[in-house]
Amino acid sequence: MTEVLETRGLRKAFGALQATDDVSLTLRAGEIHAIIGPNGAGKSTLIGQICGTLPPDSGSVHLNGVDVTGLSTQARAGRGLARTFQISQLAMEDTALQNVLLGAVGASKRAWRFWRPALRHADLRDRAEAALARVGLDGHAATVTAELSHGQRRQLEVAVALTLNPQVFIMDEPMAGLGAEGSARLTPLLDSLRQEAPILLVEHDMDAVFALADRISVLVYGRIIASGTVEDIRRDPAVRDAYLGDAE
Repeated sequence: MTEVLETRGLRKAFGALQATDDVSLTLRAGEIHAIIGPNGAGKSTLIGQICGTLPPDSGSVHLNGVDVTGLSTQARAGRGLARTFQISQLAMEDTALQNVLLGAVGASKRAWRFWRPALRHADLRDRAEAALARVGLDGHAATVTAELSHGQRRQLEVAVALTLNPQVFIMDEPMAGLGAEGSARLTPLLDSLRQEAPILLVEHDMDAVFALADRISVLVYGRIIASGTVEDIRRDPAVRDAYLGDAE
């Protein structure tokens, strides 16, 4: 399978703490690759290095075979690296459509002095409305984002990412705060998104991970201690001792 995203030997230390330690992994076309591990394992640091918010001490990040390690977060997004969740950047006072339109404006790479006239631009509005429909929010285009449920805001974040013409989705704890019912609703949407672009998924909800992941990598103390299929990870005694325990 084609490798869309690859990290090679990523390392990042904060003083004496080695947050990531020689992390190498791949994300292939059409797959969901989950990253799991206990709190403090280095998952957020790893995502920061992949997305460009944290420069690595050493190692590299490659997107579609191109080394993007030296590129900014914005430049990586422009190449199709779409990050969602954990830290929402939705404009709560704007409508769902306006939030998604902002993503479409960014993806258009056109210079807009003011974004509101973009609402009247047919191509951008069509792109935004199509993204809302894709995540099941077409009936909430005019709803102020603050009035959406927590789960609907998660859907809206996916819609914003879809306007960026993603090559890769980086999804950081999408199930956080949703509860069992909300996770059950979001899981099939995430599963269907692999048709748009492969997903690197960081998640604590093991039911969702086991339902979605083609491969799982387990990060503990900054190092990947195991990587394989769901069944490989379920059976690995080191993983059970370090993380899964009685989670199953």
